[in-house]
This record gives sequence, C-alpha cells and structure tokens, in this order.
Amino acid sequence: MPTRTARTAWNGGLEDGSGQVELSSSNVGTYDVSFPKRAADEAGGTTSPEELIAAAHSSCFAMQLSALIAAAGGTPQSLEVTAEVSLGPDKANGGFMLTGIAITVRGEVEGLDAAGFAEAAQAAKVGCPVSKALTGVDITLDAALV
Repeated sequence: MPTRTARTAWNGGLEDGSGQVELSSSNVGTYDVSFPKRAADEAGGTTSPEELIAAAHSSCFAMQLSALIAAAGGTPQSLEVTAEVSLGPDKANGGFMLTGIAITVRGEVEGLDAAGFAEAAQAAKVGCPVSKALTGVDITLDAALV
C-alpha cells in the first residue's frame, strides 16, 4: 500500500508565525495555516490540522461505509458525510487536544433498511483506518437514511 506525504513550512513563533501546508503526494494544493486563525471561530481563509483531520475522516468513513453497505447486500446511491473535529484545552497535560469528532452521515441506499444502514455506519465508524488512528478521541455518530 502507498505512503502519502504532506509538508509544512513554518516561519516565526506560535502566536506571530504562519506557514503553508502542502499536499505533496497529490500535488493538489498548498494551504495557509496559523495558530491564531486555528484557534479562532472564523478560519479566515486558512486551514488547520483539525480541518485536515476532518477531511481525512469524512472521506475514509465514506469509503468504508460504501464497502460495508455492499457487503450487507445494499447498493449505496449517495452518502453525505460530515466530520466535525473540535480543538480544546488539554487540562491534564497542558496545551491543546482534540476534544471530539462528530460524524454525521445521510445516505440514499437501496437494499438496506434503516437498521441495516445504522449497523453498517457503526461498523464503519469503528473500522475505517482514520477512526482506528484516532481512538484517543471521543467519536460520535449520527446516521440516517434520507
């Protein structure tokens, strides 16, 4: 299996510095990052590690769920997956930590009822590689057919 690479170039300190993260393997883009915007309610045109984790998690979950739906005898027509990754203070160790991930999925699926879809979604939450990597973070799931 392949290895994927991203690179960040950072200049300055935490509060006054900034950087750019490059998605090197795919070469699809370079994105600005800064801590003040990371910690703000509005991103102001920059991305953050949390947004990149949300992108990774939502796409991984969608792929895993589509495979599990097929394995259960269903046919996924469409899956809309959102991952919300929260950053907060790490009271035990200082600094910051991921405080939670909320996955929401709405699906149009042939051949599975709501219970079958919910079961496949729960299995995807546990089984996707990104979920496995993030076992130290509380991950919640809201799954429903549309």
